[in-house]
Amino acid sequence: MQSFIRPCFAPVIAFVTVCLSSHIAVAQSPAERASQVVKSMSLEEQLAIVYSRDGGGFGAASIPEGALGSAAFLKFPARLRLPNLEYSDAGLGVGDPRHVRPHGIAVSLPAGLTTAATWDPDMAREAGRMIGSEAWRTGFNVLLAGGADLTRDPRNGRNFEYAGEDPLLAGRIVGATIAGIQSQHVISTVKHFAMNDLETSRMTMSANISPQAMRESDLLAFEIAIETGHPGSVMCSYNRVNDLYACENSYLLSKTLKQDWHYPGFVMSDWGADHTTVRAALAGLDQESSGNTIDSRLFFGKMLADAVNKGEVPKARISDMAQRILYAVYDAGLPAHRPLMGPIDVAADMAVAQKDEEEGAVLLRNIHNILPLRREMHVLVVGGHADVGVLSGGGSAQVPAIGGNAVPLNDANLPWPGAPVYFRSSPLQAMKALGAGFVTYDPGTDIARASNAARHADAVVVFATKWSVESIDSSDMALPDKQDDLIAALARNNHHVVVVLETGNPVNMPWVNDVEGIIEAWYPGAAGGQAIARLLYGDANPSGHLPMTFPQAITQTPHPEIPGVDARTVYEVQFHTDQELFYDEGSEVGYRWFDSQKQKPLFPFGFGLSYSQFQLSNYQVHPGQKALTVSFTVTNTSQREGVAVPQIYVTLPDGGGRRLAGWQRIALASGESKEANVTLDPRILAHFDAVHDCWNVPAGDFTVRLAETALDDGSAHVVTLPSWTMAP
Repeated sequence: MQSFIRPCFAPVIAFVTVCLSSHIAVAQSPAERASQVVKSMSLEEQLAIVYSRDGGGFGAASIPEGALGSAAFLKFPARLRLPNLEYSDAGLGVGDPRHVRPHGIAVSLPAGLTTAATWDPDMAREAGRMIGSEAWRTGFNVLLAGGADLTRDPRNGRNFEYAGEDPLLAGRIVGATIAGIQSQHVISTVKHFAMNDLETSRMTMSANISPQAMRESDLLAFEIAIETGHPGSVMCSYNRVNDLYACENSYLLSKTLKQDWHYPGFVMSDWGADHTTVRAALAGLDQESSGNTIDSRLFFGKMLADAVNKGEVPKARISDMAQRILYAVYDAGLPAHRPLMGPIDVAADMAVAQKDEEEGAVLLRNIHNILPLRREMHVLVVGGHADVGVLSGGGSAQVPAIGGNAVPLNDANLPWPGAPVYFRSSPLQAMKALGAGFVTYDPGTDIARASNAARHADAVVVFATKWSVESIDSSDMALPDKQDDLIAALARNNHHVVVVLETGNPVNMPWVNDVEGIIEAWYPGAAGGQAIARLLYGDANPSGHLPMTFPQAITQTPHPEIPGVDARTVYEVQFHTDQELFYDEGSEVGYRWFDSQKQKPLFPFGFGLSYSQFQLSNYQVHPGQKALTVSFTVTNTSQREGVAVPQIYVTLPDGGGRRLAGWQRIALASGESKEANVTLDPRILAHFDAVHDCWNVPAGDFTVRLAETALDDGSAHVVTLPSWTMAP
């Protein structure tokens, strides 16, 4: 059942008349074109497109004829004259250009968390447009992008690919990224559907949660991302959900996605996530991914054909699979806009990646206004390989580093996921270009030597890193390799220490009160060094706000222990089929959990400092018949231009944690004021009724806060609303 604000996915036909041989031709919608083609296809032709083959990127003996050597490849029947589907990993950029370009040139965006931390859908759309354009120029027309899984645990190895812990923020940011990708006539996925919130035992773990709680949290993020970005495909995940594998889970694929949300595109499996033929087909899986080499057997090849012939899978289901795949092809305009392979504009794309990092880095601490650094300072830069580059997250989201790994390691024989990759964007060199004083470097490997050097500097900037990677969860939140000891020693020898964190998750900060400045730079992307230097020296004004809560300790979270994790990091291939994780916190994810438990985190969701100061005033709430709108004024009270991100949170009459219901990102010149109006998403005011498939707003008093973080009291108004149910 749809909410009243959800755009209808039913096709809208635009009539365009053109004169052709004295006949009138009518332009068809993507659904009509797909339907017409499917009706012309034989059963054998339909069956030929419901699985993709290894494109040469995952251990295939050879690259299939016509393929680019990537994640997967699909060739349509020749008579249809449709472009081949070339699939590329693309969480943060084009991940498979190596067989296409001699030097594997592709520009990496910063971490997905960085884009989420911008709270800027326009930035997300531009970032998506950039990687979509690079894919199109490289020959790819399907990108495995759009990670919308929520942060339920700060140790998840793939959190850096995603967009944080809140369904509204994650949905809008991921949806905007998808829309940007598809504007370049490239199909994007949204993934991993659903509840793929940990890597440990991800192939078999069962995420157990009530349908109501799931619809109000993780699935709401997907719902918003889909209605915002209209991805051509949804990728189902490895894990089980309430004991059923996600790729054969009819509640997820048929009931929720296709029936309730009226999703018209196709569901593809994650690589190795298909386990059955009949059950998966009947549950709603439309395409098996690279099944000829990744799955234990090809489930949607001959086995599916045999199932159809036996009457176990209806022929109409096969036609539906083909229809959905072709809908995505036509909706993205693939036949009329085939990839035009050519050089990418590296400089322009680097500028997009740099802007993303400058908007998304979060200033967490700035005591005595240590930042921005004065240009005449003698600054000692320590650690993090900042002399040569910046760290990136690993796994299938890894974009090959232009020019090779800036920190070469003996990784030729390392198994998946390989070694950490550093992009050749040196913060040190960028700082030297901006600073008028001495900027020197110490690797930080000898704590005594670095501490001695710190005594002679006006300020110390220490780069602390922690690698996150697909397939491995961290066992804790600690910085590795004695970096806490290094930071503490530097702070004892210099009172002006700034810590730059390159991480894909929150980390413990035992030194938080001993340093003057902290910047969460996440994984900064291919132009990260320049962006960080500009932030440090004030050429860019920090405007990022946390998309996830930073706990004081892992014991504050709902699940201090991950099943299967011990004192070391754990590789995902742990096939304990009886492992279950009960998400008893339900929809109280992240800051909602902290609010409901009255716990104080280290840094709350939504937190972010600036070199500017802002004042909020004239706050009012305007109830409508079935909507709430708030208005307020934002004033820049400082001497420099900056960006404010006021946030609106709602507490429901029946309690629970407060919920982000809207926000606005507002750029202001010095002294400038602007009035803002924000309409709150009504689903945030409601509970999902899993029995009747609708959203119900409870009657009673709603507390509506205008705040700067999820957990500050801000300015609050209480509004009494009647109960009502959202129209389907």
